[in-house]
Amino acid sequence: MRTFSAVIERCPSTGLLVGYVPGFPGAHSQGETVEELQANLHEVIEMLLEDGEPQLEADFVSLQQICVAS
Repeated sequence: MRTFSAVIERCPSTGLLVGYVPGFPGAHSQGETVEELQANLHEVIEMLLEDGEPQLEADFVSLQQICVAS
Protein backbone atom coordinates (compact mmCIF):
# COMPACT_ATOMS: atom_id res chain seq x y z
CA MET A 1 0.00 0.00 0.00
CA ARG A 2 1.39 3.40 -0.98
CA THR A 3 0.21 6.78 0.30
CA PHE A 4 0.46 10.01 -1.66
CA SER A 5 -0.40 13.51 -0.42
CA ALA A 6 -2.50 15.67 -2.73
CA VAL A 7 -2.99 19.42 -2.81
CA ILE A 8 -6.58 20.48 -3.51
CA GLU A 9 -7.58 23.90 -4.82
CA ARG A 10 -10.79 25.35 -6.24
CA CYS A 11 -10.57 26.74 -9.77
CA PRO A 12 -12.09 30.25 -9.71
CA SER A 13 -13.23 30.10 -13.33
CA THR A 14 -14.94 26.66 -13.27
CA GLY A 15 -15.68 26.18 -9.57
CA LEU A 16 -14.26 22.65 -9.84
CA LEU A 17 -11.87 21.18 -7.30
CA VAL A 18 -8.44 20.54 -8.79
CA GLY A 19 -5.98 18.19 -7.13
CA TYR A 20 -2.40 17.21 -7.78
CA VAL A 21 0.34 15.22 -6.12
CA PRO A 22 3.38 17.50 -5.70
CA GLY A 23 6.42 16.18 -7.51
CA PHE A 24 4.53 13.37 -9.32
CA PRO A 25 4.29 14.31 -13.03
CA GLY A 26 0.85 13.62 -14.47
CA ALA A 27 -0.80 12.96 -11.09
CA HIS A 28 -3.57 15.55 -11.31
CA SER A 29 -7.32 15.57 -11.81
CA GLN A 30 -10.50 17.49 -11.03
CA GLY A 31 -13.97 16.88 -9.65
CA GLU A 32 -17.11 18.59 -8.42
CA THR A 33 -16.76 17.18 -4.87
CA VAL A 34 -13.84 16.10 -2.69
CA GLU A 35 -15.08 12.50 -2.98
CA GLU A 36 -15.19 12.67 -6.79
CA LEU A 37 -11.76 14.29 -6.93
CA GLN A 38 -10.30 11.67 -4.59
CA ALA A 39 -11.70 8.85 -6.74
CA ASN A 40 -10.34 10.50 -9.89
CA LEU A 41 -6.88 11.00 -8.35
CA HIS A 42 -6.89 7.38 -7.15
CA GLU A 43 -7.61 6.19 -10.69
CA VAL A 44 -4.94 8.44 -12.24
CA ILE A 45 -2.29 7.35 -9.74
CA GLU A 46 -3.09 3.67 -10.31
CA MET A 47 -2.74 4.16 -14.07
CA LEU A 48 0.56 6.02 -13.66
CA LEU A 49 1.94 3.30 -11.37
CA GLU A 50 1.16 0.67 -14.04
CA ASP A 51 4.04 2.21 -16.02
CA GLY A 52 6.44 1.48 -13.15
CA GLU A 53 7.89 3.33 -10.21
CA PRO A 54 7.47 7.10 -10.68
CA GLN A 55 10.45 9.41 -10.93
CA LEU A 56 9.30 11.88 -8.29
CA GLU A 57 10.56 15.41 -8.90
CA ALA A 58 10.15 16.40 -5.23
CA ASP A 59 9.11 14.97 -1.87
CA PHE A 60 6.01 16.45 -0.24
CA VAL A 61 6.92 17.82 3.20
CA SER A 62 3.98 19.85 4.54
CA LEU A 63 1.55 22.67 4.06
CA GLN A 64 1.96 25.83 6.11
CA GLN A 65 -0.27 28.82 6.66
CA ILE A 66 1.51 32.18 6.64
CA CYS A 67 -0.32 35.11 8.27
CA VAL A 68 0.52 38.68 7.26
CA ALA A 69 -1.11 41.95 8.27
CA SER A 70 -3.32 43.43 5.61
